[in-house]
Amino acid sequence: MTTLSRRHDFVLIFEVTNGNPNGDPDAGNLPRLDPETNHGLVTDVSLKRKIRNYVELARTGEAGHHIYVQEGSILNEKHRQAYTALRGEGTGKKEAKLNPKDDTEARELRDWMCRNFFDVRTFGAVMSTGINCGQVKGPVQITFANSVEPVLPMEISITRMAATNEAEQKKRAEGAEESDTRTDNRTMGRKHIVPYGLYFAHGFISAKFAERTGFSEADLDLLFEALANMFEHDRSAARGEMTTRKLIAFRHDSALGNAPAHLLFDRVKIGRNVDGEFRAADDAGLGNLRPARKFSDYMISIDREGLPIGVEILELL
Repeated sequence: MTTLSRRHDFVLIFEVTNGNPNGDPDAGNLPRLDPETNHGLVTDVSLKRKIRNYVELARTGEAGHHIYVQEGSILNEKHRQAYTALRGEGTGKKEAKLNPKDDTEARELRDWMCRNFFDVRTFGAVMSTGINCGQVKGPVQITFANSVEPVLPMEISITRMAATNEAEQKKRAEGAEESDTRTDNRTMGRKHIVPYGLYFAHGFISAKFAERTGFSEADLDLLFEALANMFEHDRSAARGEMTTRKLIAFRHDSALGNAPAHLLFDRVKIGRNVDGEFRAADDAGLGNLRPARKFSDYMISIDREGLPIGVEILELL
């Protein structure tokens, strides 16, 4: 496979409707918020998890597309696979710790992990947890996603009529004899949702770091495929409807790049759709508009004028 030779930067725009895009465990699983602006947040870790999940589904069992960070997996056992591949069967089966013999073997271990695990080759990994395969910085980095406008999370009460065990069923039956309302016999719960939010995140793909991990042109295509489709296979009662709406990439003609990423990102503007007219999201006059509740309430503008030499805009979605 051809190693990626050109730098790319991208803008990912996605929406959530009546769901919790990324709960904060330190705040009772409320949707993450910037406390000063009330703009919604989705962490880079959450987005990378969805990319990993998509690749695992789309490339199940394919060589070079295994996933290193999986729920319930033991990372050291994956490190042990690298030692077994290089040193032979039975190597280190009982050892709790293993270390490379020299710099050459350390490099071979890292390379083996990169060749076999898509997410190591893409995002990098720290693989020095006991059974040591070193660490590698990946070529793909993603920022936190921010909502275009402030969001107002809602707390929704939910109920469950079924009992979990016989004791609970008996307690409910006794309660029903003393109460005229059926609600006394339900198990109450709560869920948190964002009625609607449009989020954007920035991504960076370094061709120079791709040389170190072997991240290829085919891997880039798979990454963009995952970004476009990752929410299609992540449905749940908690997350509601989440959809990737836009994926805009800036392709450079060189490995080091032809323009600063922040200047390219500034070319993508997200504003409110006011009777077919683009209005910047920070326009003071927007205060009288009703809250956005669908993607068509927004407009996305891409400035293509005076594009730096050696930079191409790709609208992938």
